[in-house]
Amino acid sequence: MLSLFQKHLDFNFPFLKDKKLLIAISGGIDSVVLTHLMHQLNLNFSLCHCNFQLRGEESDGDENFVKQLGKEMGRTFHSTKFDTESYANENKLSTQVAARELRYQWFHELLDTYQYDYVLTAHNTNDNLETFLINLTRGSGLDGFTGIPTVNQKIVRPLLEFSRNDIMMFAIKNGITWREDHSNATVKYVRNKIRHKIVPTLEEINPHILDTFRKTLEHLNQSQEIIRDRIEEVSKETLTTEENRILIDIRKIDTLQNKKAYLYQMLHPYGFTEWDDVFHLLSAQSGKQVFSKTHRLLKDRSSLVLIPIQDSSSSESSFSIHEEVSKISTPIALEFQEYQPKNVHDKNTILVDKGLLHYPLSLRKWKHGDVFSPTGMKGVKKVAKLFKDKKLSLIEKEQIWLLTDARDQIVWIVGIRQDRRFLVSDTTTEKIQISLKTKYVAPSVK
Repeated sequence: MLSLFQKHLDFNFPFLKDKKLLIAISGGIDSVVLTHLMHQLNLNFSLCHCNFQLRGEESDGDENFVKQLGKEMGRTFHSTKFDTESYANENKLSTQVAARELRYQWFHELLDTYQYDYVLTAHNTNDNLETFLINLTRGSGLDGFTGIPTVNQKIVRPLLEFSRNDIMMFAIKNGITWREDHSNATVKYVRNKIRHKIVPTLEEINPHILDTFRKTLEHLNQSQEIIRDRIEEVSKETLTTEENRILIDIRKIDTLQNKKAYLYQMLHPYGFTEWDDVFHLLSAQSGKQVFSKTHRLLKDRSSLVLIPIQDSSSSESSFSIHEEVSKISTPIALEFQEYQPKNVHDKNTILVDKGLLHYPLSLRKWKHGDVFSPTGMKGVKKVAKLFKDKKLSLIEKEQIWLLTDARDQIVWIVGIRQDRRFLVSDTTTEKIQISLKTKYVAPSVK
């Protein structure tokens, strides 16, 4: 296996040569064999071990075992302990998912802290088959059936082409010892149930199931490449990026056959799961939305608008501006200065009577019930009515900032309309010019 492994690295992972590597080692047979293979090839690597504290003394025994192995090989060793059960409870995760999150978070910390180039994990072909079957039972798109990625950014899995039996034979032949995780023998977890009950049945039906599976994965990955090429082609025609949002042209989507499949391919990287709801947005009224954990998808006239979900605290906050402040950069850039007649005036600049202002001023988003006294009109007007008159979309409304004084009276709907209560007059003694100096652009008034 050593010569096959070396050829495999030379052909598929030439970028690992002379790199600073980190092997994730549990103490089980897969990661221990990977460590021995890398050691015999004299590659530059260190070891890292996660103690999830789920099996009491056994967990501590695993840590001591891999620490000793690293010492015998003269390799740097990193270890950490996790309170996995508490993390799982706090985040409402299964123990296995919690352990996975903790493990990969720590791997990336080690990469950054010690400037490792890659982390190597010891997933094998059997793990790949089990993951495929897990995804099959849960329901998945094609991505779930193309296997564990061999390379995923800084995570590399060089044993995916080798079976669990290949690894076992190498360990026995070379007298390699490892730690047995007795929890792997139980069928409490889904993966173990598939490993001990489903896969043996498949092997009875087809003794060469792993070879067949490898060929199937190859075909599926080739099909996925074709799909990606087509999606890239369609995306160029239907998607437009504007700052932090993506617009999907509904009219162009409507010309496609199997629109739901195209939407899935375009949007699944953003965490959406309710695909019927996403599909129904195409014919929904403007303002309807569907949410994932990280993004929202909004129907806006002839487009679907994809927007990252912002921290709610930032969208609800009020930003104070004290009298002595001459400029701010958060949440938008405003400049406050004495009026200079030579200055150019446009919709991004207003002139106010400083004597009418009550400090501190504030910047905030609009809310229902806001009213102001627009220039060029008598009486007051609801901000919401102004937005409706100007046919602003929900997205456009959410972009707007209000400059208010200490009494929460609107001084300026920034970039759109000034409040006449603060206009300068013949009796004004001090004029303040307020200018918008940022990439933020208020929605155009139609």
